Amino acid sequence: MKEEISFLKKVSLFNSFSQEELGIVYPCLKSIRIKRNEMLFTEGDEGNKFFIVKSGSVASSIKCQDGSQREIAVFKPQDFFGEMSIFENAPRSATCYAKEESVLYEFQKSNFFSLLKAHPDFTIRIMYKMLKIITQRLRSTGNFLSDMVRWGNEASKRAVTDELTGLYNRRYLDSMLETYFQISRAGNKPMTLIMVDLDYFREINNLYGHETGDKAIIEVANTFRKHLREQDSMARYGGDEFTVILRDTDQKDALYLAEKIRIDMKEITLLKQLEGSVSTMSLSMGMASFPRNAQNLTELRHKADQALYKAKENGRDRIVCA
Repeated sequence: MKEEISFLKKVSLFNSFSQEELGIVYPCLKSIRIKRNEMLFTEGDEGNKFFIVKSGSVASSIKCQDGSQREIAVFKPQDFFGEMSIFENAPRSATCYAKEESVLYEFQKSNFFSLLKAHPDFTIRIMYKMLKIITQRLRSTGNFLSDMVRWGNEASKRAVTDELTGLYNRRYLDSMLETYFQISRAGNKPMTLIMVDLDYFREINNLYGHETGDKAIIEVANTFRKHLREQDSMARYGGDEFTVILRDTDQKDALYLAEKIRIDMKEITLLKQLEGSVSTMSLSMGMASFPRNAQNLTELRHKADQALYKAKENGRDRIVCA
């Protein structure tokens, strides 16, 4: 086992953990050997495990519109892949096969969550590291995402960003929200969910045109970016709707942050230089926090949505807490 632990120490996902901690992980891994050109999984398969390459190499490809396969990545020793199966229940978005005879470590989703239950603090650190690596990959592989959108049929649905704002899209955040909530609950840490609407968006489009409406949406995204931390997440749900996840943040701190953003939005000059009845940009926000307002994710989302409705009903340009 000493040799295996030494190998895991070289994998980016585990390189910050001690040998004792890796000794906890190792029993969860299953060593498998695959032959050259052997399929690990195909596009559309159910995802319930991820893999670490010990030796050899594995290629990932997506199906193009003309029916051909396009190789999009090659994973070599110490690389890991298929990790999105841990965080979502969607089908595989790519096909993976061995480019040569290879030895892999297989990590079942069920084993991962058993580890979370038995060793929550340690597993939460693994999940944070994994999410950070995933985010870095998505931010640094623009060509890869472009290829997904252009050539991948099912893979295009996995593109994670909103084209206009560069924020995460609704599908991505929905898939990650459950994971973030589990991390918070397992670690007994607060999490706040904020639902956001840009006020009078329909009127802005009607008065000034859709190009100005798009600029207004971008201003919302940029204003939030100025204040959000690396561990926070924001998605555009479509139109003028946004959702923000503030991890390790209770309602008091979330309200303080949201109020700064609300005030900043009113200072934007985009509409002030135009002739029309809507000259100031403002936001309506509804927030709910775990564990203060809700004990499960469904309740948390419902209460944040209710709070947003009250903010709009009570005159907009305000924040309502559950």
